[in-house]
Amino acid sequence: MAYNFHSVNLSKWHIAFIIGTPLAIGLGTYVVRRMCEPGGESKGEDKKRSKGKIDKQATSIDGTAPDKELELKQKSAELGEKLSPVKEANSYKNEGNNCYRNGKYDEAITFYDKAIDKCPPENGTDMAIFYQNRAASYEKLQKWSKVKEDCTSSLAYNHRYAKAYFRRARAHEATKDMLECLNDVTATCILEMFQNNQSIIYADRVLKETGRTDAEKHMLNRVPVVPSTSFIRTYLQSFVADPLQTINLPPSTEADTPARGFLRAHSAFRKEKFEDIIPACTEEIESSESESQYKVEALLLRGTVHLLCGTYTESKLDFDAIIGNVDADDTIRAYAYMKRASLYMQVNKRDEALADFDAAEKLKPDSPDVYHQRAQILLLLDSINPALEQFEKAVRLAPNHAIAYVQKCYTKYRLALMTNNQQGLESVVRQLEQAIDQFPKCVECYSMLAQVMADQQNFDQAQQYYDKAMKLAPTNAALFVHQAVMTLQWRGDVESAVDTLNKAIELDPRCEQAYETLGTVEVQRANLKRAVELFEQAIRYSKSFEEVVHAYSLRNAAIAQINVTKNLGIDMNAISAMSQMCGTGM
Repeated sequence: MAYNFHSVNLSKWHIAFIIGTPLAIGLGTYVVRRMCEPGGESKGEDKKRSKGKIDKQATSIDGTAPDKELELKQKSAELGEKLSPVKEANSYKNEGNNCYRNGKYDEAITFYDKAIDKCPPENGTDMAIFYQNRAASYEKLQKWSKVKEDCTSSLAYNHRYAKAYFRRARAHEATKDMLECLNDVTATCILEMFQNNQSIIYADRVLKETGRTDAEKHMLNRVPVVPSTSFIRTYLQSFVADPLQTINLPPSTEADTPARGFLRAHSAFRKEKFEDIIPACTEEIESSESESQYKVEALLLRGTVHLLCGTYTESKLDFDAIIGNVDADDTIRAYAYMKRASLYMQVNKRDEALADFDAAEKLKPDSPDVYHQRAQILLLLDSINPALEQFEKAVRLAPNHAIAYVQKCYTKYRLALMTNNQQGLESVVRQLEQAIDQFPKCVECYSMLAQVMADQQNFDQAQQYYDKAMKLAPTNAALFVHQAVMTLQWRGDVESAVDTLNKAIELDPRCEQAYETLGTVEVQRANLKRAVELFEQAIRYSKSFEEVVHAYSLRNAAIAQINVTKNLGIDMNAISAMSQMCGTGM
């Protein structure tokens, strides 16, 4: 069996690239071929120079050849020829360019002033260049308001001048006006048809910064949402011996008399009535000491539900109360540490998360969950070898825990790809096939092997495994999202993928990944307003800080494109259609 080592693991961060999104700015998705535009005003401004040395450049900051033009001017003067206003303005510009190249920015500004004063206003192309060049000098002097003014004047003469947009974007960034910066760098990328890597990398960075700023505000005012039953089941199945799932309660919990406090909460937990858990736990926690038998257990259960709902402040308070209670059972304290570690990861506190796993290990060194949960965190952090070591410990302690075994195999797969280990890759595939024989009812076994097969372009086999996984878990929306992405990879069938993603949303209206993926597809189809709506839904249902950052970045990109295309008078449908005819490439 042959495998493609150049493929990468499929994740939502790669979805936009996989479907060939031509216009979604951010996260490495700029894939449109260059489409020729009339003009060609200014190129080559930002040539790199060695420190302490001024290079002689063949062109000026606006793309002209100043030495040649100055020579012509001198010859004209010797012949007594009178220069036209346009030629005289350009001669001043060339003098300014020489000053600029030699670091004499104030003198350059003086010459650009003369060029602007001398040039007839109807010569729009020249005026745009003069203002843009003067803005370049102001930028060197860090006079940001002047940079913005001159770039705006330049764009008034040529509203499709990419260089002026890019320079104004940098000025906006310097003054922390990040949304204006995003609009301008978006305009730059569109006008350059996403072919300038410098602009693309800059746009990506700006998007992440705006996304992070918005996410920080969002997390402060976040509305808690109880996730889907399928999501909670998956979370619970990732534990081998969570005391909430292994606790033995007295038979009275099944009596006709309505249960109260923790007994009622745990009954709701078993019946998957998750909305009823927090008030029942609170009843237990707030009862008197003589009445409460399960206060610590109630704190752990309530903290867990708060964690799943994204109410992190409340969740941390519950876990802190358990951890600070030295009389609490070591097992429950260890699981409070593990779950608080997950909470820390959700809010992007990685060091604190890893420290909590260390504390849990000290309390319960023989718990497979310590190593399994820590391994998942390390895998998210791309610490592949340490993650594999932790998964192996978890599997040794719990050899019949299917999810730990499958994730260990997947980690080996990642390592084989990184090291171009053909033999190791084939071994991992065999191990996953054996896992299906060993754990025939484990959805993750089929799903993981399907993802590996799709990753290796073996789509027919991948589809077979997805079919089996969906037969076992017909309401698991995540499976439908993975299949939709594979459909885009495999056949490029957008309509079929959209149908599958809508099915995922129908199954789980709180599936963040389905909204985000469908939003990315709608960007490709130039349905930007619809894409914004979908990204906002993804934001609402995102669970971790990084997920919120990513969803905001995508939303901000779509909004910026709406603003820019309206301003530039660009038909996004026409660009999308042309880009697809030209093909796509990085």
